[in-house]
Amino acid sequence: MERFLDQDLSDAEFRECVLDRARLVGVVMRDAEIDGLIGNLVVNGVEVMAFVEAELDRLHPVRLLIRSDDPGDLREASARLYADWSATVERMRATPGVERESVNGEWSAVQTLRHLVFVHDSWFRRCCRGSTAPFTPMGLGIEAVPDREEQGLDPAAHPSLEEVLAVRHEQEAELSAWLDAVSPEQLAAVAPVPDDDRWPPYARGRTVRQCLGTVLNETFEHHGFCVRDLDLLATGPTGPTGPTVPTSAE
Repeated sequence: MERFLDQDLSDAEFRECVLDRARLVGVVMRDAEIDGLIGNLVVNGVEVMAFVEAELDRLHPVRLLIRSDDPGDLREASARLYADWSATVERMRATPGVERESVNGEWSAVQTLRHLVFVHDSWFRRCCRGSTAPFTPMGLGIEAVPDREEQGLDPAAHPSLEEVLAVRHEQEAELSAWLDAVSPEQLAAVAPVPDDDRWPPYARGRTVRQCLGTVLNETFEHHGFCVRDLDLLATGPTGPTGPTVPTSAE
């Protein structure tokens, strides 16, 4: 166990870290931000996640639909998510070039959309439909995805916003048509994940509903990240270095 005692961790950043069972005792924490998969969080003796989740549901009612097992609710959730993204895309179009700007080292808007291309290919086509087709070359996976080229991804891809949106529109239509026909029994069935080494490696044994939930949750969460960064870009410099624009291929 690593122990920090009487240290100044101001402005520290923990990225992709596992902090299970971490204890912060006698700390001073102001203007802090925590973003991640969090559960059973106790602050000053109070378990706060129930309050946090309830407030998130109030602010974003689509979360309730995403958690539903009813096909009609899931169709409505998907439609709302894509409508939200459409509004955000129009916002980007009003400021050409903003889609490639990065805030504090996060993905740009176009990179985020490319990641959702990959999410659809991996968690919907592959896990919900059993597809063995290579992933869309412009898709953007996380660092943990191995053998990207072998799975169809092109690390050198540098598509325009409109090129990415064209793929996302096709994916939206595919998902919408599938949701129109899917039954509760199909959703409850074990996901037909192909028996090979492609991403995601930990989907086997999950239900179709669980895999679909990943698609919808990723679409929701990454929209929130994108809007957050667009808001920061609209208000000027952020953090000690301000916005940064990637200079290498995305």
